[in-house]
Amino acid sequence: MYAAPKREDHPVITASQLAEADGILFGFPTRFGMMAAQMKAFFDSTGGLWQSGALAGKPAGVFFATGTQGGGQETTALTAVTQLTHHGMLFVPVGYTHGAGMFAMDEVKGGSPYGAGTFAGADGSRLPSEAELALAAHQGKYFAGIAKKLKAV
Repeated sequence: MYAAPKREDHPVITASQLAEADGILFGFPTRFGMMAAQMKAFFDSTGGLWQSGALAGKPAGVFFATGTQGGGQETTALTAVTQLTHHGMLFVPVGYTHGAGMFAMDEVKGGSPYGAGTFAGADGSRLPSEAELALAAHQGKYFAGIAKKLKAV
């Protein structure tokens, strides 16, 4: 499906390991304004977790990469929420909590109130900008704070 080859230095989680997490940030590339088929197949493999309610109540968020500015970062997030909803997970968007940087119009950058994002370029060669990395770091810290609060309840 023209995806980049799997990197051996990146660990791969199994669907059953999701139940062990206090919260989950799902990151994936987009294809035609939705999550890539490989990610959808991963979600499809979580039927047993759905049946047992193992992910219910867990906080979840999303971040993404698209090839172009019109690649569908927000529609990807919105279509991913359906997967989280069926599991009873709690969607934690980053909102506009990153402050003024989210309103800046001086450079092209990915991301939205739904989650951090980057524009990878049509050939995947563009690396995330400093602004995109800053939003991603903020989302991780913000999300971890929410997950920690929910774990304490």
